Amino acid sequence: MQMSAMGESSHADIFAHISEVFLLTTIHTLASGSSGNALLIVCGETRILVDAGISCRRITNGLRELGVAPDALDAILITHIHTDHICGLQTLLKRTQAPLCGTGQTCRELEWKLSGAADRLREIPLGTAFSVGLCQITAFPISHDARGACGYRIDTVDGSVGILTDTGYVTDEAAEVLSGVDVAVLEANHDVETLRSGPYPYYLKQRILGSEGHLCNEDAARFAVHLAECGAAQIILAHLSRENNTPAMALRAVETALSAAGLAPEVTVAPRETLSMAFEVCRRGICRK
Repeated sequence: MQMSAMGESSHADIFAHISEVFLLTTIHTLASGSSGNALLIVCGETRILVDAGISCRRITNGLRELGVAPDALDAILITHIHTDHICGLQTLLKRTQAPLCGTGQTCRELEWKLSGAADRLREIPLGTAFSVGLCQITAFPISHDARGACGYRIDTVDGSVGILTDTGYVTDEAAEVLSGVDVAVLEANHDVETLRSGPYPYYLKQRILGSEGHLCNEDAARFAVHLAECGAAQIILAHLSRENNTPAMALRAVETALSAAGLAPEVTVAPRETLSMAFEVCRRGICRK
């Protein structure tokens, strides 16, 4: 596995010799929701897992359906250390030698939480691209009540993917790094009124609604408009709450805002418990049919 920090010039150089080649980059969510999250990106022979918040058995079963063995993973990117993003990680470490990548604070938390993880941890810088195989990865800070939480932009020769979940609001860094992505995996966690009138205790409602909580449908819709204005052709709504949202409500909020802005990217909702369809990544203007 190749993994190194890279600047802007190197970022351009890595794709220069394959600029006319299509590798068929795909995204599959293995699970997406408050009860567990995991996502696989494949670009050629490069395979990257983002989060491991479901059981190792479910992760390996999902990978098997996609023809990927755990020991074929090139890296595991961790967004933050909440259980719904790392609960399968300890057991998964026994089935793969892939490095665990996260911010400095995330790595320190993982070293404390996971037995035997220290030698596998790779601290990644915020805002500086690094490479894993054929992918360029840029981490950026988000606003969540987990130390070191981040999102990711992943650039490939086919196009670019942005991953933004578990944030109370869209940080300036997230808006800057994700501008221009071709595909966005975007949190639409809750409908505000459903949350306020629902069964959650008051402290939990306030946490979710706060600046270090989760994006509501309306905030997701506003950022979806920005992403589409910058060229995003696909938006995948993710991390929906089972109790405080529905796919129909999330879709309605986002599609209504996009329509009002005269924009029409493809919008879908990642399934909560099951393997998703393949989302194909393609650069604007040269999508394959």
